[in-house]
Amino acid sequence: MPELPEVEALKDFLNEHLTGRVVTHVWPAAISVLKTYDPPPSALEGRPAGRTARYGKFLALAVGDLHLVTHLARAGWLRWQDTLPTAPPKPGKGPLALRVALDDGAGFDLTEAGTQKRLAVYVVHDPAEVPGIARLGPDPLAEGFDEAAFAALLEGERRQIKGVLRDQSVIAGIGNAYSDEILHAAKTSPFKLAASLTPEETSRLYAALETTLAEAVERSRGVAAGRLKAEKKSGLRVHGRTGEPCPVCGDTVREVSFADSSLQYCPTCQTGGRPLADRRLSRLLK
Repeated sequence: MPELPEVEALKDFLNEHLTGRVVTHVWPAAISVLKTYDPPPSALEGRPAGRTARYGKFLALAVGDLHLVTHLARAGWLRWQDTLPTAPPKPGKGPLALRVALDDGAGFDLTEAGTQKRLAVYVVHDPAEVPGIARLGPDPLAEGFDEAAFAALLEGERRQIKGVLRDQSVIAGIGNAYSDEILHAAKTSPFKLAASLTPEETSRLYAALETTLAEAVERSRGVAAGRLKAEKKSGLRVHGRTGEPCPVCGDTVREVSFADSSLQYCPTCQTGGRPLADRRLSRLLK
């Protein structure tokens, strides 16, 4: 799933390649991707593309006085083409969800792999009209998101810190991968209750959050849209690396599986050497 650093890089890419061009066609190839119908996607046609903004994991492309907003969900992506096919795409064929064509022949596709179609597209007058954006918590890259603000978000939180970091209404933009990376850098168990963190642990977690995201954004800066996924994977230390040695201590990276996701962690770095209970695996072994 694209998270804050990749979406930030896509925002910069679009601002470099899209701004100033005119949208000539918007072709939905999968009607299910459209979450709004008034204005219709065709209302974007003939309007100039302005700046693109990021809201958490959402991209909002200014097109005239409207906005094309998208959330790429788990398996979505934005694919830029310097020369698009001239024929309209055929609905229901392959991963293509929506195509945007520009006046110079270039454009981009929004695609989604797999069978779970969650990619979402909205055409709105104001990005705040999108419910997911309206519910977002503070952005960790924003000015004012300091350690005191972070600590205030954790006060009274009786949930596990992994879930708190992923909750978009608490902090915008962090998903499964970077929450694993942040917790590993902070040497914090993903199962630890947020409210139980000591001031020193909170300070360490805040520093890890800021450093991890800043480094990921810097790695992604200037990378072409098509190479961002590979860049993300290459920079991850524990997420998606079950069974590999921890790059810090050499212990084996472990995994806890859930119904539709999993987390990775290092026992030595994060849990005092104790493996966390994998409840799904335990049930399978009974």
